[in-house]
Amino acid sequence: MKAKGAFTLVELLTVLCVTGVLLGLLVPALSKVRQQARVLQGVHRQKQIVTTVTLFATDHDERYPESVAIYVDDSWYWSDPRKMTACRSKPGAIHRSIAAYLGPYLPNAEVVFCPSAPGKPDYWQEAWNKADCWIHPDTRYPDDPVFGSYCFYWNYIGFLSDSERPFVGPRSTLGGHKQSSLLVSDHFGFDHPGSQGAFGSCEPFKNAERVLGTNVSSDYWAAPVSGSTLKHLKRVRWHAGFVDGHVSGYRMLDTIPMEVSYNPDGTVPYTRGTPLTPGVFFIPK
Repeated sequence: MKAKGAFTLVELLTVLCVTGVLLGLLVPALSKVRQQARVLQGVHRQKQIVTTVTLFATDHDERYPESVAIYVDDSWYWSDPRKMTACRSKPGAIHRSIAAYLGPYLPNAEVVFCPSAPGKPDYWQEAWNKADCWIHPDTRYPDDPVFGSYCFYWNYIGFLSDSERPFVGPRSTLGGHKQSSLLVSDHFGFDHPGSQGAFGSCEPFKNAERVLGTNVSSDYWAAPVSGSTLKHLKRVRWHAGFVDGHVSGYRMLDTIPMEVSYNPDGTVPYTRGTPLTPGVFFIPK
């Protein structure tokens, strides 16, 4: 009878080495495929958002919803364009929540979050469902806000340090003098609370680490300023949706800095350098 064949030690080690090399080649490739899939999913979500606000405008004399990125107390304060639910509605506005405007057209809160962001705020779907009536289950505070991972620009006002006039978000599908056509974009900014002196983004980039949000805000990716960080950021591609319905990509060199305005007309920015300063948002030109 013939003896049964078996792997020698050398053959076994060879197989293991080849398998290790193949895995080393495949894992980065699969990671890139997954990231590209998230990017495509994000583009699709932004198209859904653009379609949704357009449908809202069609039903409301071609006017977009009011911006909820404000806080109203004794004074007027504009806020982070990622805000989805304000502490309170501004004077003359109907709602304090984006969901109160768009929820009937868009029931799934997943659509309004970037799929590449590392985490969402607690109770995000519940906050979307309850809209203006949302109260945080943990704090039981009725004026808690909610921050997402996309930036929403309809009826938004921002301070542009490199321009003689402020940023004015689109107010209607018909356009208007000095109004931008930008409706929604990925988050890309600098010097935000929790990551002072660092670049922040909902899209990952090399050297970036996860910054944990609060119980009402999303996690994001951030890395301090350095030559290496700037080099990698120049390769990142963000996306934005516009009034005419298209979503397009842009890079760091295609952006301009916008700061949160301290007053309603967008002529005075918040003082920089404090832990609660909203920081800078880079928007497509």
